[in-house]
Amino acid sequence: MSTSASASVTGATMAPAARSSRWRVVDIVVAAVLGVATGLIFAGWNFVGGAWFGAADAVTPGLGGIAVGIWLIGGVIGGLVIRKPGAALVVEVVAAIISMLIGNVWGVSTVLSGLVQGLGAELIFALFLYRRFTVSVAMLAGVGAGVAAWIFEMFYGSSPNFLKSFEFNAIYLGAVAISGAVLAGVVGWLLVRALAATGALSRFAAGREARQEV
Repeated sequence: MSTSASASVTGATMAPAARSSRWRVVDIVVAAVLGVATGLIFAGWNFVGGAWFGAADAVTPGLGGIAVGIWLIGGVIGGLVIRKPGAALVVEVVAAIISMLIGNVWGVSTVLSGLVQGLGAELIFALFLYRRFTVSVAMLAGVGAGVAAWIFEMFYGSSPNFLKSFEFNAIYLGAVAISGAVLAGVVGWLLVRALAATGALSRFAAGREARQEV
């Protein structure tokens, strides 16, 4: 192959990569839809997860974090489906806004929490340059969102967690990390795979990968 031909091929293969970070209209629409759908999940989990949180915390202070994972799932799903910078953050924040508008006991802090959690998941996808979307990366994104939530709660609110014992915070961090890995990471990855299998994600890489595996 000549040098000019090689350069032409290289340019052709690199051009899509350069454009891949740009959001399409379909990306924006799907991010909004995913955010609203996840917000509805959050609204339901506010009751189920809230009860689980309280029961686990009553057994061992800090163990309530084991129920937090579902509230972190928006960032994981957004990152896995759209695969572009900002997707994890946008979906998690939209979901938090929907949860707040439907009504919960946390009010505006729900959106602040969603912002921080979305950034936590976003950081993990960014570390992999938005090129790896395996279940392991999904689990790490869930953990990233969980750790971000832990840091946020350490300093935010009328009774921030730094006022509590080291033991509480250590148990809470471990519980949130495990919950993020499983309930946000694994469950989020499985949900995206199931959605892709229906053909709903045919305009996304996640959907094309699902078709190739059949």
